[in-house]
Amino acid sequence: MKRRHARYPFLDAAKEAVEREGVDIAAVIIDDSTGPNPVVERATERVVTAIHEGHVGDAYRRDRVELVSYPVARALVSALDRDALTARYAAAEAATARERFAADFDPDVVTDVDLSLDAFLSEFGLDGDVSETNADDADFDISVGPYLELAGGIEGREWALVNRRLADGTVPVSRAELDAVLEQAVRRRVVEGLPLAVPDPIVDALAASIQTVERELADYSPRRDIDSVVPGLFPPCMVALLDRVREGEDLPERSAFVLTSFLTSIGLSPEDASDLAGLAGDELDPFPEAYPPPNCETMAEQGDCVNKDVRCESVPTPLAYYEDALDDAGEVGDWRER
Repeated sequence: MKRRHARYPFLDAAKEAVEREGVDIAAVIIDDSTGPNPVVERATERVVTAIHEGHVGDAYRRDRVELVSYPVARALVSALDRDALTARYAAAEAATARERFAADFDPDVVTDVDLSLDAFLSEFGLDGDVSETNADDADFDISVGPYLELAGGIEGREWALVNRRLADGTVPVSRAELDAVLEQAVRRRVVEGLPLAVPDPIVDALAASIQTVERELADYSPRRDIDSVVPGLFPPCMVALLDRVREGEDLPERSAFVLTSFLTSIGLSPEDASDLAGLAGDELDPFPEAYPPPNCETMAEQGDCVNKDVRCESVPTPLAYYEDALDDAGEVGDWRER
């Protein structure tokens, strides 16, 4: 196993290294030795740190433990099988990867990782879609298709195609912006296949870690920058979901997650959210797991992107829509002060 496998455990070569060395992930988890299991401990740390800090923590001192902790962390996340946790974990693995490759791909930094930007692009099928440019205000050009696919997951109006310069089917980006796009590619790779089917013996062996993660989830309180609740400025997709709830429909689990994560992200308590939805008591689920809702592309894939208006064309996420609407509205009254 090489150091780059431990630093980037989602790479195909990392998976092949584990298989080549005959590592039995199930046997690693179901370890009947009396001492602590460093792989399970590191896997648990990956997930807990992801919840609270948005990255997966410092790498373990032994590359083998660091690498094998990645599939074990995926098994742990799968055993819990909660959309919010899966999204938070995948984002944290991607953020950690970005921090690492921002340094590893820097030509002015000497590393022993032996991984180039070209090889990384090839890993995600982007080698034919990203090229260096001599433009004064950009470092790379990205083909518009992959740009739309990946940048759609990044918050901020500046990422909307309508706000970018488009030339010959490509979008110019800086090196930092390319890193942000690659972070989204990693996030998609990590979330791919989750949740896994986890056999009962492995769930039993991870019982203590599962309890730890559940406790940390219950204690997690996300940062909220939005402090005004103005239903009239909600994006059409959220208005539609609220209307469905008010009409008595039992939303599918993923749609319920989208709605509650949006309402929580803008600062509503479970009681206020239920009140807004016309429900009696705390009936909106899943609370209190508060994570940003999916981006607009994901919303469209699951059928919840409806009634699009002009603003929808220039924002990547429901939260970005709402933030943009608040900015344009100026001083507004808060629904909670009704």
